[in-house]
Amino acid sequence: MDWLIKRQPAIERKLAKSHLEQGAIAFYDVSSSYLTGSRCELAARGYSRDHRSDRPQIVYGLLCNHAGCPIAVDAFPGNTDDPTTLATQVDKLRKRFKLSHVVLVGDRGMITQARIHEDPKPLGLDWVTALRHSTIRKLAASKIIQPGLFDSHGIASVTTPDLPAERLLVCFNPLVAAERKRKRNALLDSTETAARVMADAYAAGKFDRDELNRRLGTLRRHKMGKHFCWQFDESTLAFCSTRNEQSIQAEASLDGIYVIRTSLASETLADQDVVRTNKSLARVEHAFRSLRTTRLKLRPVFHWRQNRVQASMLVKVRCGPFPNYSG
Repeated sequence: MDWLIKRQPAIERKLAKSHLEQGAIAFYDVSSSYLTGSRCELAARGYSRDHRSDRPQIVYGLLCNHAGCPIAVDAFPGNTDDPTTLATQVDKLRKRFKLSHVVLVGDRGMITQARIHEDPKPLGLDWVTALRHSTIRKLAASKIIQPGLFDSHGIASVTTPDLPAERLLVCFNPLVAAERKRKRNALLDSTETAARVMADAYAAGKFDRDELNRRLGTLRRHKMGKHFCWQFDESTLAFCSTRNEQSIQAEASLDGIYVIRTSLASETLADQDVVRTNKSLARVEHAFRSLRTTRLKLRPVFHWRQNRVQASMLVKVRCGPFPNYSG
């Protein structure tokens, strides 16, 4: 592994020369893996995708071409935020691979507004990613996005002064809309039941007002708490809750809607191709799943030294079977 890690830059340059070119589309995503032991130099506690918050972990990023062929892999400390890893990939594309123009594709948690201004934009790279749901709500509130005015199976192209020189492609997925409606109704019913049980227990004298306030605060912090109006009658000491239908309908109006953002002009990449490119990010996620399910399992990681963790990543990325790529 010590021999291999010294040659990683040359190996990745050769891969990039064979599988990436000027103007090519590069996909980048990040995952994590928990660690055994406590002496790894990269070990730190962070958001665990393995649902192992009891263990320290490492974070790793995988760069692929449009066909899902792994080009480069990097290991980071376990408490590294996903967006902060983007700078290393931009630097690698420009300096190590000598690519002056690449279209970088990543999820909305990776290619954030702050990262766009700091990493790809100053270097002239283009990007394809998606808007966060909070931004979509703001666009809907300002009537830039009007859910009822575009075909449910089509794409609507919009612009906003807040994101100049970008194309925003509003899309609708009826299957996602139906699933979100189902989940929301189930959560609303669950929250309503919990509130009713809490009110009955308080009325029966099982706990005092301070305990009621504490439990109510916990219930309000749940995802559906924002869709309820809580009422407490000081004279009768009765507590009740009712659904805020206006709030529920406002959220439901955006079910199934997602917005793709890109710096590419329509002459360079058509609307349908931009959406198709963003969906192809699943190939990197498929690569991650392949790493975790092959006999060369990526996790857990047993190495201690940073360079050997990195070398282990390189071995398993290059040896793992990737269904989208052969070669």
